[in-house]
Amino acid sequence: MMKHTISIVLLVFLFCLTAMGQKPISLSEAIEIALANNYQIQIAERNIAIAETNNTLLATGRYPRVDFNLRSNNSYTRTNNPAGFIPLVNNISGGLTPSVDAQWIVFDGFKFRIRKNQLEQNENFSRSQTGIAVENTIRSVMLAYYQAIVQKEQLGVLESVLELDRERIKNDKIRAEYGQGGRFAEVQSTDALLNDSTTYLIQTNTYENALRNLKFAMGVDEPGLPYAPSEALEDSFDSYALADLKEKMLADNNSLKQLYINSELAKLNVDLQASDRYPTISLNSGISFTESVFWQSGTNPFTQEAFGSDFSNNLNFYVNGALTYPIYDAGARKRNKRTAEIEADIARLNIEDLKRSLESQLEIALADYENRLEILKLTERLIDNAQENLGIAEERFKGAQISSFDYRTIQLAYLNANQARLNALLNVKNAEIELIRLTGGLVR
Repeated sequence: MMKHTISIVLLVFLFCLTAMGQKPISLSEAIEIALANNYQIQIAERNIAIAETNNTLLATGRYPRVDFNLRSNNSYTRTNNPAGFIPLVNNISGGLTPSVDAQWIVFDGFKFRIRKNQLEQNENFSRSQTGIAVENTIRSVMLAYYQAIVQKEQLGVLESVLELDRERIKNDKIRAEYGQGGRFAEVQSTDALLNDSTTYLIQTNTYENALRNLKFAMGVDEPGLPYAPSEALEDSFDSYALADLKEKMLADNNSLKQLYINSELAKLNVDLQASDRYPTISLNSGISFTESVFWQSGTNPFTQEAFGSDFSNNLNFYVNGALTYPIYDAGARKRNKRTAEIEADIARLNIEDLKRSLESQLEIALADYENRLEILKLTERLIDNAQENLGIAEERFKGAQISSFDYRTIQLAYLNANQARLNALLNVKNAEIELIRLTGGLVR
């Protein structure tokens, strides 16, 4: 008997040493670490940087394009004509032409303005993706954090039960000394101690796994001491009105915000396709200068002088305008505009579909939250009753007024009531997190 008691004491002592090696962390600190480590958030932030870089008037084609060109023209010609004045002639020519050319679209049917609006909406879309990634990360950390708290609290309940087991063994020994107990009572006490010890070991492993899940949700990969929650799970909760929640959801839900942006992009695409009915006016301007050299072998038959080399140059400047208006394209513009209108209508229907789905989810989540609140209230009454019952049973057991079977039954009822309350508390918290997520409250 003493051997089993010492084993349990050592077990609790070793767990305490393990707990001392854990690093306490608050929920806000855990979320901060997770947001810094999450790869999806890092990817989304880089997509924002790309969208910000592209969101300029330069990317819309609004300004002229100026190119500098440098071309060389070189050739070698060998002419062998025995009947000519010069039977064999070698010609070498070369030239270098630098030029500057400018192209400017003066008017293109308001496409510049539409493209700029598209770039702004693309940037907003990238930000909305970041918001969803942040929301998912915060939700994962909160769920893991509260789960770890509950598992830790359940471990504490089991520690108190083990303490009761040890007290029960002491009482059995005292009663045996006075001839009020026997071997049967000792066996029952040992059986309770061993069963509770097994449950304690299982719960210890469950708690450690909860800490690992918290570490994973925080995006911490390096080995080391696990993080342990430093906060307690609050047992006070707010009441919510469905109408207020719907209003917040329609205004702040991140998934819905993303569909709103998609709808705006679809509308802009309709405007872009419609702008093809306008003419395009462009200006082209440039300047070039050519310096050439020409060398020919042989002797001039008239002057008897060598041909040698000659230099020449040429300067060219131009300014041209163009107006282009599409007259017939086999209905391509009409088809493109119609397709864009259908896509815009699909985007609108997606919004309405998501609204309907979110409203249903919100009603279910609120009903679930309120139901779990009622269950929590019942478990709190149950635990108060079980605690009082356990105190009375402990006194009666010490006075030999109830059997060890009755005392064990009451002890297990106390244990189950505590676990039921902790699970109910966690369920309410999870339901509240879902309500906050649906209404866009996790990300501000």
